Amino acid sequence: MSTLPLHFRVGHLFVEAGGAWWLLDTGAPASFGSVPTLSLAGQQVQLGSNYIGLTPASLSQFVGVECAGLLGADVLGQFDLLLDASHNIVAVSTAELQHSGQFLRLDEFMGIPIVSVKIRGADFRMFFDTGAQVSYFQDDSLTDFPPAGTMTDFYPGVGQFRTETHDVEVTVGATAFTLRCGTLPGLLGATLMLAGTQGIIGNQVLIERSVGFFPRRRLLVL
Repeated sequence: MSTLPLHFRVGHLFVEAGGAWWLLDTGAPASFGSVPTLSLAGQQVQLGSNYIGLTPASLSQFVGVECAGLLGADVLGQFDLLLDASHNIVAVSTAELQHSGQFLRLDEFMGIPIVSVKIRGADFRMFFDTGAQVSYFQDDSLTDFPPAGTMTDFYPGVGQFRTETHDVEVTVGATAFTLRCGTLPGLLGATLMLAGTQGIIGNQVLIERSVGFFPRRRLLVL
């Protein structure tokens, strides 16, 4: 097991490994970086040089933080992780880790985890995406929630886009959150339908708490 520094900067989550910062992104199927391999928990993981045109240099520009690349679902899916944003550390292990809390069963699509949530008493399937600085809710009822302003975000293969956001009460398991939610543009939003999902739960649910993320066992522990 390795215990590594975990950083929240400008709405994004980074793990410090190999002397560099890496965007921690459960919502990206593939990892990439400025080096071909990275050692995590004593294991060498392979990295591409880009992901559908997104490079370490362009990623750094988009997130506003210099980073060596992105750790996505292909790499993270090889480990158990304990994400403790309140103490700025993440434990990464090839062995099974234990964590107390509520156990939530995850589904997945192309390796990307999917969690069930409730909004106004209705059930919705959402991607769990630690690379997303806000959440997304692809439903006409979004505009019924209090407005939270316009923001600029980005997505690999799409680039930057602007979205109107709203504060949405979301219950994940037994835990209630007020999440800032926007709407994904065009074809990007339509791709959610392929997985039978209605949105994205971003990294806001990790702030000031300790969370177990065990993708190999399809478990999220809040």
